[in-house]
Amino acid sequence: MTDKELKIALLDHCKETVAKRYAKIKQTISDIEESLVEESKSSAGDKHETGRAMLQIDRENAGKQLQEIESLQLLVHKIDIKSVSDYVRLGSLVYTTNGTYFIGISIGQVTVGKTNYYCVALQSPIGQQLSGKKKGDSFTFNGKEITIKSVA
Repeated sequence: MTDKELKIALLDHCKETVAKRYAKIKQTISDIEESLVEESKSSAGDKHETGRAMLQIDRENAGKQLQEIESLQLLVHKIDIKSVSDYVRLGSLVYTTNGTYFIGISIGQVTVGKTNYYCVALQSPIGQQLSGKKKGDSFTFNGKEITIKSVA
């Protein structure tokens, strides 16, 4: 598999993950809205008010999660895997002595073929260490010396 094909596969995996998270949180919000309607039909009282308050909190939290996922969707669509540079940036595939990293969004380990890759965000601790580095550069992460073999 070429670097370009690998980048496409990893980016597609990132997009699928974000799409699944988006669908899940939209369903959660829908379920909460439905529960609020049902709770409104219940009789009044302390138990009723507590139930509504809990659902309101759940809805606020789900709304925050939805905003985060929408931000991830925007970021995923900004990832440019076509242009190649000699330094690590968004969309880079980085081969190191500690594994191969795709700089996109943080979804962790992804298996393509029979090989494991790590999808990480630039803002993540390892992403910050990799950012701007070139082939041959080294850094220490979690007490381990890591050298960049190549950047695609």
